[in-house]
Amino acid sequence: MNQPVAQILLTRNDIADRTQYLNAQNTFHELLHMGVIPIVNENDTLAVTEIKFGDNDTLSAITAGMVQADYLFLMTDVDCLYDKNPRTNPDAKPIEVVEDIAELVADVSSAGSALGTGGMSTKIVAARLATSAGVTTVITRSSKPGNIAAIVKYAEAQKALLASMTSSRNSLTGGEDLADKAAAALDMSASASPSADGTATPAPPGEVVDPASGLTAPLHTRFLPQVHAIRDRYFWLLHGLAPHGSVYIDEGAYHALADKAGLLPVGVVDCDGHFHQQEAVRLVVVKRSASSAAAKRSSSTHGADSPATGFEKENPAPFEVGRAVVNYSAAEIKRIRGLRSTEIHDALGYADSEYVALRENVAFFRVERSRPTTPGLPAEVA
Repeated sequence: MNQPVAQILLTRNDIADRTQYLNAQNTFHELLHMGVIPIVNENDTLAVTEIKFGDNDTLSAITAGMVQADYLFLMTDVDCLYDKNPRTNPDAKPIEVVEDIAELVADVSSAGSALGTGGMSTKIVAARLATSAGVTTVITRSSKPGNIAAIVKYAEAQKALLASMTSSRNSLTGGEDLADKAAAALDMSASASPSADGTATPAPPGEVVDPASGLTAPLHTRFLPQVHAIRDRYFWLLHGLAPHGSVYIDEGAYHALADKAGLLPVGVVDCDGHFHQQEAVRLVVVKRSASSAAAKRSSSTHGADSPATGFEKENPAPFEVGRAVVNYSAAEIKRIRGLRSTEIHDALGYADSEYVALRENVAFFRVERSRPTTPGLPAEVA
C-alpha cells in the first residue's frame, strides 16, 4: 500500500503535563499533515495502574478529542447496539442513531471478549467522552473494516442533505418547516425505504436504509456529537488529567465559578483523597448541613485524614460537576476550608494564593443528565 505509518505509545502521565499534552497534539497534527497515519497504543512497558488510561476505548476517545477528529470508530464483535441481547432475543432491535446518550436504553452484554479490557459498556463511556469533544462516534463490527468508508460516506451524505433542506427553508418565507421534515426524514430509526410503488422496502440484512435518499450503509450505531464541544484546555482538564481526590464545594461557590470567579476557601466544605498542589481533583457540589454552617469557623482544627464532613450526603446527593487543578494540597485544604482568603496565612503560616483553584484551572462538564467521565479511575460548561 506504500502508506507511511508511525507508532505512538502513550501513558496518562505523558499528557498530565500541559506542555507534554500540547507536544503530543502537535506531533499528531504534523504526522497527519505529512500524510503519515499514527498508530496509537498504551505504553504497557512503562504504564502502572496509577497512570493507565484503563482501556483502549478510553485512549482512542482522548486521542480523538486531542486531534479534533471528525469520526471515532469503536470496533467490536457485533454490528451495533441493540435494545436487547440479540443472541438471546430474536426480536432485538438495532439502535442506529443516538442523539442523547442520557436517554440511551441498550443491552451491553452482547459484546466484549474476555480478552482485553474493553467491552460494550466501556465503548459507551468512550462515546460520551468523544461526543463531548465534538467527535461523531460509531460502533460497528470489527471483522468488516471495509465498512468504515461506507459508513462515513453515508453519514456525510445525510449531513449534506439536512444542510441543503435547512438552507432551502431559510430562503423561504412561510410554508412548511422543511428543517423539521428533514430531521424526520433522516431519523435512522426507520428500517425501510419507499419503493417505486410507494410500499416500504425492507433494508437488506446487515444494512440500514435512509428513507429520504435511499442510501444504504452497513449496520452500525452512530452517536451524534454535542453541538457545543469541549475543546483544548478544558478538554485536557476534564479528560487528560487523572483526578487524585475530590473537593466538595457549596452551591454558592459553584455559582461563583459559573460566573467565572475563582474557587475561594470560604466555598469549600471538605475534601478527600491524597493530592498535592497543582494536581487534579473532582469538583463535587454538596449542600451544607446546619451543623457545618455553625462550625465553619473551626474547620481548621480538623486533621488531614478526617473523613468528609459538613454536608448532607443524601439530600441532595453530592453531584460531580467538573475538575480543577488546585493550589493547595489535601492536608492544607482541610485546614483552610470555610475560611476567608485573609485568614489563610493565620491557618497555615503562609498563603501561596487567595484561591483554592484559579478559574482558568477549572472546567465543568456539560450540563446534562449524562456526563462524560473517565473510566478506570477512582470514583460541560467550560
